[in-house]
Amino acid sequence: VNDAEKYKEEDGKQKDRISAKNGLESYAFNMKSTIEDEKVKDKVSAEDKKTILDKCNEVIAWLDANQSAEKEEYEHQQKEVEGVCNPIITKLYQAAGGAPGGMPGGMPGGMPGGMPGGAPTGDAGAGSGSGPTIEEVD
Repeated sequence: VNDAEKYKEEDGKQKDRISAKNGLESYAFNMKSTIEDEKVKDKVSAEDKKTILDKCNEVIAWLDANQSAEKEEYEHQQKEVEGVCNPIITKLYQAAGGAPGGMPGGMPGGMPGGMPGGAPTGDAGAGSGSGPTIEEVD
């Protein structure tokens, strides 16, 4: 029974570490794909696009070289890449608002928890209703 408790704790730590690694990897790949998307790439300056792609490629290379890093190292890399990408993506969303003052009522769903999946697609008018849409519910 003592061994089971010990291994349970180790398994939990391992699960958290892998989850942090997968989250970072997913964020980097999603951000690359978002910035290279046909609908987005014309709306982002070449400099901003290069900044995001360089940072994402750097993180992906770091992940390849650090497969057994600690959870905290993955989280640190996540914060760094978000620090580079989020201001650019925020600027993109603000520019997409079009009319002076941005979108009435703000962004659909209020962008809770950042933008791990990149720009939402195909639901331009979905923000006018109240409550979450199917795309926003996990």
